[in-house]
Amino acid sequence: MSKKISGAEYPLAKIFSSEFEYVIPSYQRPYAWTVDQASELFDDLFDFYSTEPDEGYFLGSIVLIKKEDNPYSEVIDGQQRLTTLTILLAVITSNLDPEDRADFTNYLKEPGRKSQGLEPKPRLMLRERDRVFFTQYIQNQSFEALFDKDETQLQNESQKNIMKNALLLSKKIDSAFKGEQSKILEFGSFLVQRCFLVAVSTPSQQSAFRVFSVMNSRGLDLQPTDIIKADIIGKLQSEKERDDYNERWEDMEVELTRSGFNDLFTYVRMIYAKEKAKRSLLEEFREHVLKKVSEPNTLISEVLEPYANALAIVRQSSYEAVSHAEGVNRYLRWLNRIDNSDWIPTAIQFLSAKKDDPEYVAWFFQSLERLAAFMHVCALNINERIERYNEVLLALEGDHSLASPVKAVELTEVEKEKMRNALAGNIYELTPRRRNYLILRLDAFLSDGAASYDPTVLTIEHVLPQTVDPASDWASLWPDPQQRKEWVHKIANLVPLNRRRNSQAQNYDFVRKKDAYFAGKKGVSSYVLTTQVLKSSEWTPDYLATRQDELLDVLEDNWRLRA
Repeated sequence: MSKKISGAEYPLAKIFSSEFEYVIPSYQRPYAWTVDQASELFDDLFDFYSTEPDEGYFLGSIVLIKKEDNPYSEVIDGQQRLTTLTILLAVITSNLDPEDRADFTNYLKEPGRKSQGLEPKPRLMLRERDRVFFTQYIQNQSFEALFDKDETQLQNESQKNIMKNALLLSKKIDSAFKGEQSKILEFGSFLVQRCFLVAVSTPSQQSAFRVFSVMNSRGLDLQPTDIIKADIIGKLQSEKERDDYNERWEDMEVELTRSGFNDLFTYVRMIYAKEKAKRSLLEEFREHVLKKVSEPNTLISEVLEPYANALAIVRQSSYEAVSHAEGVNRYLRWLNRIDNSDWIPTAIQFLSAKKDDPEYVAWFFQSLERLAAFMHVCALNINERIERYNEVLLALEGDHSLASPVKAVELTEVEKEKMRNALAGNIYELTPRRRNYLILRLDAFLSDGAASYDPTVLTIEHVLPQTVDPASDWASLWPDPQQRKEWVHKIANLVPLNRRRNSQAQNYDFVRKKDAYFAGKKGVSSYVLTTQVLKSSEWTPDYLATRQDELLDVLEDNWRLRA
């Protein structure tokens, strides 16, 4: 009976032999090692070769789905190292004389032996998108042709990384050995005889992924989406269908980036589950989504692709329509400033179904931005946010249109009152992200949405300082300490600046402070709020009370907070 899991340490001469036939599954991420990782690997190997004439060098572990007595090896972990080592062996081989080159070529390709039923084939077969390219230029050692290629003409990042690392390792070999074939051969012999990998093999996918997660080696991790992909596309019977859906799957991953694609599955899980996750994404996606949408073509065509397209629009603020597109994208940009993504499942569910109704899309995202801002400013916790957004998700499953819109996305009267109270409170005491969002949102309302902002250089300053010198003009304008305490952190007393805090300027008298500090080097400000202060001739309690009412009116009008 075959063992469930087996592992052993092998020299590279055995790793790249007829005992292993490596295949990178289509659900694996592309080859992603850059010149930094390839350079580090070579430098470590060369340093060890130069200083340790007798010891062996350990290269780490690989995890394979492999049955005993069968060379076919599906690589679960170790793709990056196996690929980079193959490139290095190919560079070494290309620098040897014909006899030695023939010997080392066996580490790159199985020459085939009819007596043993072995067909000629590469030792390592990359994902289908890169397989032919890798065989043609690396395993066949066609480096001159490879280095003559225009990088911009290569099909993807994986092929660019292959080319860059091959060029880097070629230069490393030239620099280290100055073309001396005997030295290059000696280094190649060190590589295949004294460098070792531990190959962990298991006959099932489930145990292989378990081993991988436990080992958590320094390779680039698989995502839950890779495993789901293997489950889904593996069900398709036709090779043509598998190729087609694999291509569409990778197109979504390229569009959203790898981490963004993984996020998509988190959002889809929320749309179906409508509750906070309690287990891993893999388990919950299988439980809540795949049990309801089990057919691969339905899952990809009717679920993942529409939601992926919607997510790309949401993240890039790139809605396109004959009308209302500018307004929708403005709301999306503000939503993306909020410090959580709990609103995204609601957004992509709506957009995937209603994106061709631009007037309704504009109404919905205006309401969603207001709902998200309410929860952001009023500091609702994650459980409260999820519960509130799930009300909207549930409502989106029914019939709705501009004539009969989704009411759940609108604020209730209780929520409006809570928001009004928060806006009238001590805004400066909110967390920096919340108060910055609110101040910039107010400034945008005052500029009719025309302004754009860089929050990385933003500071929020007090006009009436937090600490008042008894001998200053502030003390005579604001003689009551309790009154100062009441107003100092209100929204009317705060201004946004694109500069670092100046502790000395905090206590300047009003005229000097606004002209020397708030006005900036050119005497103007890019913020409407700050420009208003620059135009003010006084900063008294009565003026501040009036200003407070005016600013709250702007927020209540634009966010539709009236009772």
